[in-house]
Amino acid sequence: MSEHTITINRKARHEYSIEETVEAGIVLTGTEIKSVRAGKVNLQDAYARIERGEAWLIGAHIAPYEGGNRLNHDTRRTRKLLLHHDEIDELLGRTTRKGLTLVPLRLYISDRGLAKIELGLARGKQQHDRRREIADRDARRELARELADGERGR
Repeated sequence: MSEHTITINRKARHEYSIEETVEAGIVLTGTEIKSVRAGKVNLQDAYARIERGEAWLIGAHIAPYEGGNRLNHDTRRTRKLLLHHDEIDELLGRTTRKGLTLVPLRLYISDRGLAKIELGLARGKQQHDRRREIADRDARRELARELADGERGR
């Protein structure tokens, strides 16, 4: 069995340049993990924060479980992230000292059936950085297109 990606935060890679990634566990209730396995998750407006020596995921939307009853979970509640204390200390130091942000990149189910989240230490991109990235991507695409046409003999 291999890990199964549930959702990817595409907006994060567009708006931030990712310097490093960290894997963390996530504390979920019974109906939340069922919704996650059903793929009803949105990380688009989510971010992570370190408060009082613990890491928290804020703003992630996990839809209510259809088979749930009146005890269904709150869709946007703050969820605890599971990291070692030394990892939390390092992330806290890097986010405060270097002005980096913790952004969730993807949520997946591990080989052992546990929900994990991949966090990125990110720096916000300026508008000109985004334009340069788009121009570079278009240039690579055009080059690949011309190489493919050359191989086809056009």
